[in-house]
Parts: sequence; C-alpha cells; structure tokens
Amino acid sequence: MDSLPSSTVKRFKHAALTRPDVGEFGRHELAILGAPCGDIQALVARLLPHLAPQLRMAYVDADHAAGDAAAEAPAAIKATPYVADNGLSAELVDKITYRQLNLTRVLDRFSQPELLAHESVVLVNGNHFRARQQVVIVDPRKPLDKKLDRLTDVRLILLAEGQTELPAVLTEHLSAGLLPPVLPLADTAKIAAFLQQWYHMAVPVLRALVLAGGRSERMQTDKGALHYHGLDQRQHTAALLAEFCPDVRVSVRPDQAADLPAGLKALPDTFLGLGPLGGILSAFQADPNAAWLVLACDLPFLTRDTLEYLVSNRQPARMATSFRSPWDDFPEPLVSIWEPRSYGQLLRFLGMGYSCPRKALINSDIELLAPPVPAELRNVNTPEERAAAEQELAH
Repeated sequence: MDSLPSSTVKRFKHAALTRPDVGEFGRHELAILGAPCGDIQALVARLLPHLAPQLRMAYVDADHAAGDAAAEAPAAIKATPYVADNGLSAELVDKITYRQLNLTRVLDRFSQPELLAHESVVLVNGNHFRARQQVVIVDPRKPLDKKLDRLTDVRLILLAEGQTELPAVLTEHLSAGLLPPVLPLADTAKIAAFLQQWYHMAVPVLRALVLAGGRSERMQTDKGALHYHGLDQRQHTAALLAEFCPDVRVSVRPDQAADLPAGLKALPDTFLGLGPLGGILSAFQADPNAAWLVLACDLPFLTRDTLEYLVSNRQPARMATSFRSPWDDFPEPLVSIWEPRSYGQLLRFLGMGYSCPRKALINSDIELLAPPVPAELRNVNTPEERAAAEQELAH
C-alpha cells in the first residue's frame, strides 16, 4: 500500500502522555464558598483537629490583612505578613516550627499543585479561588446566584445557623444530578466524618510492579529467571502480587520483553539506564494516577504474609508506605507502595542528579513499617548467596 501524502498525515508535536489527575491545587481539593471569609476560616480551624495529622492538610486563602476577615480569622490560620518587599524575588524563612516561602512571581496552575504536592487534602477559600470540587454554605449574607459557575462538582451543602431550606437557585443548578448531603454548619464532627469518607473513597487504585530489568552482573545470570519455588522469580513474584492487585506488570528493559514467560505482562522501561528508579518512573508514566506496589524479583524469602502486612498498613495520605531495612534502618524502596504523589518527587530528585529511590523515601513524608519477619527482606545477588538461599529454602 502506498503511504499517505505528507499533507494528510496528522503530525503530533508532543508525546501522548497520560497526565496526573490534579486540580487547581492538588489531587484532593475542596473549595468552600457561600459564607463570609471569616466563617470559612473558622470552619477550617474547627475541622483541623479532626483531620490532622492522619491527613496532611493544606489551606489556600487570600490575604485579608486589610479587611474585617483578618480580625475574625482564627490564630491557627491567620496569614503571616509578607516581608519580601525589599527587592528580593524570593525569601525563605525558617520560623522554627514551620517554614515560610514568599515569592513575587505569579503562581500559575502548574506551580500551585507542585508547591502542595506533599499534602493529602487541600481546602480552599472558594470566595477567592476555584477548586474542582466544592462545599457550599447556605448563608443569606453571601448569595450564590453570582457564583453558580464555580459550582461544578458540589459534594456537600452546609446550612448556616437559622437556615432550614436550600435556595431555589441552588436546587435548580443541582437538579441534573443527585442532591449532595446536607449538614448543619455547626456540626463539626459530621462534616469532618464526611471529609474523611470523601477522601478514602478517592484513594488511588493499587497496581503492582515486579522489578526484573536489572543486568544481574553480580549473579552472572538473569536473577528473574532463577527458580527457588518451582517457577522462575518473575512468575513467582507476580503470583504473590496478584493476590493483592488486579493488574501486575513486569518491569523489563525493552530487549527483555519478548523473553518473558507466557502470562506475564511486560512494562518496558522508558527511563533507561537508571536502575530500579527507571522501572518505577516508567510505571508512573504508564499510569500516574495509580499507586504502585513495587517488589524486586530477587527476594526469594519474601512471603505472602509480609506483603499482606504491607498492603493492610498502607497509608495513602503519605507519599509511600515502606519497610524499614533490618540492616541499615533506612526505607526499603523495592518492597514499597509508592503513591501517585511520589511521581513528581522522584522526578525532582532525578532532576537534581539522584537516581536512588531510597534517597527520595528518606527525604519524604512516608509511612515506615517494621517488617514482621526482617529476614524476608534479604535479597540474593551473587552465586554464593544463591547457593545458600537454595539450601535454606530446601529445608
């Protein structure tokens, strides 16, 4: 068949990448609007003891220093004065109990979620900023008729004191779908319980990755093709992971993909020459909205019970859930659950010249678990270690 004329072939300038599911400020964000700013700030302050520290909470607001809201705002969330007014373009101040970054540049829709990438939930003053999901307060002091364009995905309605009915303009606007739950604005406990449920309903799906793309130079033969349990280690590891994840992929170099045993799904590395980091980043490039349960193929002592302990103690509000290595007390990156927010963190470390996923874990907010059987984290890298492992497993 003749090729199409060049004028009819659609030309793509950029790679067709799957983008992370991030809103204006974060993956899980709620704009609160419909009441005076002081009331919104007060609500956030009441909710924080119920939500933190289980969830890492962020709050986005405008500076109300010149308005009445500043006097009404709870001390816990009052804006700190801006002090970078002496010609600096940026100022980082260590306030001992927190750090303060003042910038003169405008924050665009790309830098906002980057600054808040470590946070589990972002609550936003919807009077000033948008978020992709919303909590609406019914308060006659702040009519909603001029803000309907901001109500794109309302998840909760709160009735201010004295309010018993929803405004007609709101019910009409929401008539195309199911009416969201309605709670009293004063019922802090129920509002917090709703937010916790809302967050947990959006926990990313868990996928699994067998790391089998190494060159096995110390072992002098492919570690993934070794047999300790009747199957080769790629098959055995994938079978372990399949009990916990609906989708198991095997991370390999592109030249290895055709040699995988039947039934295994290859995920060829797209980040080459980076060792295990390349496999993890390639998984996130394939699906940046999933959490990845990562397991190296050279762990013949690892059992189902240890994996079950890791999965059952997963903390999606952290960047990762990892075991503490019994040999050096550092996180074990190759027996870990990496949450979607870790994708950007790993890329950031790569951009600074670091290809060690353990370094990213050490310098991030993670859940670090003590392994139930520390010896199961022992990996096998050399022919001598292989012979010893085969002898131990035989007994």
